[in-house]
Amino acid sequence: MNTTQTLDQMQQLRLSGMHHAYRSQLELPIDQQLDGHDMVAHLLQSEALHRSNEKTACYLKLAKLRLPACIEQVECSAARNLTKQQLASLIEGRYLRQGENILITGATGCGKSYLACALGHQACLQGHKTIYLNMNRLIEKITLARLDGSYIKLLNQLERQTLIILDDFGLQPLTQDIRLTLLQLLEDRYGKKSIIVTSQLPVAQWYEFINDPTLADAIMDRMTANANRIELKGESLRKRKK
Repeated sequence: MNTTQTLDQMQQLRLSGMHHAYRSQLELPIDQQLDGHDMVAHLLQSEALHRSNEKTACYLKLAKLRLPACIEQVECSAARNLTKQQLASLIEGRYLRQGENILITGATGCGKSYLACALGHQACLQGHKTIYLNMNRLIEKITLARLDGSYIKLLNQLERQTLIILDDFGLQPLTQDIRLTLLQLLEDRYGKKSIIVTSQLPVAQWYEFINDPTLADAIMDRMTANANRIELKGESLRKRKK
């Protein structure tokens, strides 16, 4: 089999990473091309890297993160009440492996959504299925799913995500159906998978916001029992940019 046939077969087998690496090798002078075991190892490593990059790109697309945030651009300072050590601990991803939640609170414009999206981006890079949902959007999804009979399908879809980001919790009153769904989500994920919640309301006010003593007890117990809390402070980042 000649090199052209080999390249064609790689394409037919959808070995895109290997195909690109082999073609690049063939473009080099003969004395610079790898041979034997080195060539095989190089092609396999190239294919593995290509598949990993494709998987990450797919996860980022499906996550539908609100902001194109990356962890390197998250500002850590005493004024923001966020240390480099705190951020480094979250970047490492232990909270995902242990099914811990992250509760991010602070005034409007302080960077809650950006931090949540940056952590979501990092989770995708680490190979974790992630989905971003503004609370208003989640409420719409739940309402429509109950009407068209796809409610269980929606729950199953959310359950498959390693990380769920719920942004802007506390802006819109919760109906009984939404409270029950939120409790179901937390129950399904407790100790196994993670949720990041952002809110302008301090955590101490969430109980009152839920506005149902029995369900509030159950929801808050599951949401806060294994949670990392971040209370961002400082002036609005939007004003600073202006």
